[in-house]
Amino acid sequence: MKKLAFLEIRKISQKKFLWGFIGMAIVLLLYTYGVVPLVEAKKKADEEIVLKQRILQKYAEVIQNRKKGEEALERSLKQIGEIENRLLPGETPQLGGAGLQDIVKRISEKNGIALRSFRILEPKEVGVYRRISLQIEFNPISSMSSLGQFIYDLENQEKKLMISEMDLLVFNPRMPNNIQGNLVVSGLMKESKFKEPRRKR
Repeated sequence: MKKLAFLEIRKISQKKFLWGFIGMAIVLLLYTYGVVPLVEAKKKADEEIVLKQRILQKYAEVIQNRKKGEEALERSLKQIGEIENRLLPGETPQLGGAGLQDIVKRISEKNGIALRSFRILEPKEVGVYRRISLQIEFNPISSMSSLGQFIYDLENQEKKLMISEMDLLVFNPRMPNNIQGNLVVSGLMKESKFKEPRRKR
């Protein structure tokens, strides 16, 4: 009887051990093929999220820098446009000189100054521009204020002009109401793409 009872207990212990082993194996399999892949997938997803966030941040920086660059370019183009609007028109120095002559004539007529002669001087290169100069000689002027207004209007009109030389003759220094002389008025124009061949002397 005792032997039978011992065998039954041993049988039950073996069954428990077997079931325990099977349970442990199932838990291990679930952990290996269920939990570990989920943890790895979450880790990988987190890494991808961080990577994508970095990429998005870089894109945002690029877009911001591009916007700043476009704004700076727009400002530069606007400034260039403003400068070019103040240059003498024309593709060649002859056309630039003719345009300058028209401006001077118009302003002299407005201020009642009779011009005796015009002479377009040799153009000079100034960086990316050409300086066009016009020497004018005017008849005696009876009003100093007319001459002053003429010079002021030349230097403050739409195109950027400057008086580069001035030679005045006052007949009576005590009463400077009779002035004669000449001026050199200069303006800038864009350097033409096709330079003219220099004349042989």
